[in-house]
Amino acid sequence: MTKTAFLFPGQGSQAIGMGEDIHQEFDVVREVFEMADEVTKSHLSRLCFKGPMDELTQTVNLQPAVTAVNLAFMAALAKVGGDRFDVACGHSLGEYAALAAAGVTTPNDTMALVKTRGELMDRESRKHKGAMAAVLKLDYPTVVALAESLREEGAPHTRGVWAANHNGETQIVVSGDPDSVKRFGEAAREKGGRAVPLRVSGAWHSPLIHGAEEPFRMALEEVAFQAPEKGLLFNVTADSETEPDAMKENMARQLVSPVRWHDTMMRLLGDGVTRFVEVGPGKVLSGIARKTIPADAGCEVVNISTMKEFETWMNSVQ
Repeated sequence: MTKTAFLFPGQGSQAIGMGEDIHQEFDVVREVFEMADEVTKSHLSRLCFKGPMDELTQTVNLQPAVTAVNLAFMAALAKVGGDRFDVACGHSLGEYAALAAAGVTTPNDTMALVKTRGELMDRESRKHKGAMAAVLKLDYPTVVALAESLREEGAPHTRGVWAANHNGETQIVVSGDPDSVKRFGEAAREKGGRAVPLRVSGAWHSPLIHGAEEPFRMALEEVAFQAPEKGLLFNVTADSETEPDAMKENMARQLVSPVRWHDTMMRLLGDGVTRFVEVGPGKVLSGIARKTIPADAGCEVVNISTMKEFETWMNSVQ
């Protein structure tokens, strides 16, 4: 029997119009967007469908927006029996949709958490200006060592550069203050690599947003976590967890810890997953999957980001 993983995207997958076509087809999807508008006390659905992009990409809006679309597709899949997966995982922000898909959190609590997360991360990014860059042609140990060599001993946690996302074998993102990220780019070139600046508003997954960790841990304490009903892998450990308090700790640490996505993909392959389905806007995670999965592994990579792709998926599982 085919073993299936559902992958949920995070920031960087957004597009104007995301979720609009499926919103027109399903009452349950409209209910998800109505709930998201209510939880965020905003016209979040209108922002997803009509923009403008500069408002949508603000962290306080983007985190609930992408999560709402992820949850909307899951609601539609559940409605018609297409939510057939064995294990869920999400990239950074996408991990919250994975929690909901696995039955750990309710959709309402999920939206409330990402709203708080976005507000806290935005607050810290305003206190400590940050930057991120995608690193090409260098492996993860080299990036980690190079970043460490550039950090000044005894320097405050508001200065330095760290490996933030390990997305692929040579697809890594670094995060830190702008000067340190610039210096990293210069040092990477000397080693035959390249650092491409990303358009972000903060140094995500780095100590620069450490101030968000404790208040978010307190917010997590207010939410009931249940044991997962399906398999679930976490960014911080690239491993499973079933105990509610440990899952909450993973989510608190995730704010300032590297996203171990490459390790997660390797774990899924090692566990016998042969079908990887990206559920939500964009094709970022499916693109990474195609680069990561060996050509002879006999795996299938699927997107469910539009109504047409939704229908194609439903035809394949019926």
